[in-house]
Amino acid sequence: MRRVSRGLMLPVLVASISYSVATQAQFARQSQPGAVFVMNNSASRNEVISFTRAADGSLQQAGTFATGGRGTGGVTDPLESQGSLTLSQDHSLLFAVNGGSSEISAFQVHGSNLALVDKKPTGGAEPNAVAQHGGLVYVLNVGGSSNVVGFTVGANGQLRQIPNSTRFLTTNNSEGASLAFSPNGQFLVVTERATNNIDVFQVLANGTLSPIVVNTDSQPGAFSVTFAPNGAALVSETGPAGGSDASTISSYSILANGTLSPISTGAATLGNANCWNVATPNGLWVYVSNAASSTISGFHIAANGSLTPIGSTVLGINPTGSGNLDIAVTADSAFLYTLNSGNGTIGVFAITQQGGALTNVSEDQVILAKAGFNGIAAF
Repeated sequence: MRRVSRGLMLPVLVASISYSVATQAQFARQSQPGAVFVMNNSASRNEVISFTRAADGSLQQAGTFATGGRGTGGVTDPLESQGSLTLSQDHSLLFAVNGGSSEISAFQVHGSNLALVDKKPTGGAEPNAVAQHGGLVYVLNVGGSSNVVGFTVGANGQLRQIPNSTRFLTTNNSEGASLAFSPNGQFLVVTERATNNIDVFQVLANGTLSPIVVNTDSQPGAFSVTFAPNGAALVSETGPAGGSDASTISSYSILANGTLSPISTGAATLGNANCWNVATPNGLWVYVSNAASSTISGFHIAANGSLTPIGSTVLGINPTGSGNLDIAVTADSAFLYTLNSGNGTIGVFAITQQGGALTNVSEDQVILAKAGFNGIAAF
């Protein structure tokens, strides 16, 4: 990531889509063991590495699965994005971007085992993030004319590009960093690092998007966006260039016309380079990854979407130089994982169910340090 400052609704019906989505309650009833996935983003052979998750949250490598495409390579955070590796809502599918070959790959998920079922061009250059809701998948292409492109996805993972679904961002080099669907699928939201814009598109009945509605983030350094289950959009902000412990997180509601209404703005994470965030499926907490500080901060999410710090705000500490990038939370809201690109580990934290505090479980030496890994997903 670059340390610069450039961070309720109707259901959508899409024709010819038979994909069904399980509820969080159904997830909790599933008996299969949990799993964690990371992507190596190799320029010669992009691969997803899978791990089984033990009852205490610790990991054991289970397999390596080729995406059939190429990553971009690099050292630390070459994709500069959140969501390059994304699980479907029911955890039956896993989507991976191939930034070097401009493709998206879809896997069927069987515990910690994956089966590649489809690979398609993304309709743009250098994809770096993907989002899914029901039978829709949208990919963010950061290269060339920055855009998002839509696909339908079947229950078996087969992808089909939606005609006339390409929508351009505000500039050709907007440095798009993330995209996310609102919980009911009515809106798709995209962040632009270069412009500090938060773009909102309404999802139409045929799966295409409305014209762009451009919002400027209230804080400098907009990087990633995700949603709380109650519909609040949560935006990580790196803060002003040169700031010390200046990163923040903000929450917004989306009005019917696509404009953002502030709820909580500029909540201090007490760390540097907060580029990633993840909300727990139970809707209670959001955690952020302060990469330059090697820390994790946490916030309570109120029913109205407002944010207040959990305890002293900084809840998890990785070893200095870990370079924790993207983060993921399990479907039962019990564990948090950080992709520590700087020292080649995955940080494992248990989430205290009475209040959301973090306990460091382990730091597993399971990936190559400074090798360009990007993307993490867990269930």
